[in-house]
Amino acid sequence: MKLIGLLGGMSWESSAEYYRLANELVREQVGGLASARLLLHSVDFAEVERLQAGGRWNEAGELLATAAAGLEAGGAELLVLCTNTMHKVAPAIEAAVTIPLLHIGDVTAEAARAAGLARVGLLATAYTMEQDFLRDRLAGHGLTVLVPDPADRAVVHRVIYDELCRGVVTEQSRQAFREIIARLVAAGAEGVVLGCTEIELLVDQTDSAVPVLPTTRLHVEAAVAAALEGA
Repeated sequence: MKLIGLLGGMSWESSAEYYRLANELVREQVGGLASARLLLHSVDFAEVERLQAGGRWNEAGELLATAAAGLEAGGAELLVLCTNTMHKVAPAIEAAVTIPLLHIGDVTAEAARAAGLARVGLLATAYTMEQDFLRDRLAGHGLTVLVPDPADRAVVHRVIYDELCRGVVTEQSRQAFREIIARLVAAGAEGVVLGCTEIELLVDQTDSAVPVLPTTRLHVEAAVAAALEGA
């Protein structure tokens, strides 16, 4: 089993899900007392968030590239960036390591195509919904990507940073997300990408009339499959 390097902490609430899911999947697939071989570097999200808010993406890329290089030096054979938004700096991370970075956009797009979806709605941070780094990655796999209107984008972004990243999950926000999902479906979305790792703490398939694509779970499933390949 390969050693998976987890680059997390953005936020630690979702990184904990990566750790839990990876170990549960290995136990299910291998059996007995088997658990995942993981090496975790958890950054200070407050520092990363300040760089995001200030548009200092190059500095954020340098910070995560250094962390990724440390994971490789520690023996990691596969790199998993435990966040959607920070895949904006994936090129900087890839340039700093020789081990493969498993891109969350590719994994998500492959799942969408396998499900027969062509038009997907995207729920994520404002950075991810409004910038092109993830949308273009999905579109590169033949998907048409829809995003909520400005007012709904503001709601999603606020809930992520003010609630989910702080471990707060409310029924009021869940209902708001259900309504936003319904509007995306009405606009033509055949499926919905839960494109922020914290969103899976709030909504799941029961909250949507169309298939949801939970990026955290899909990412972990792909990482475990890669780690167990040939084992």
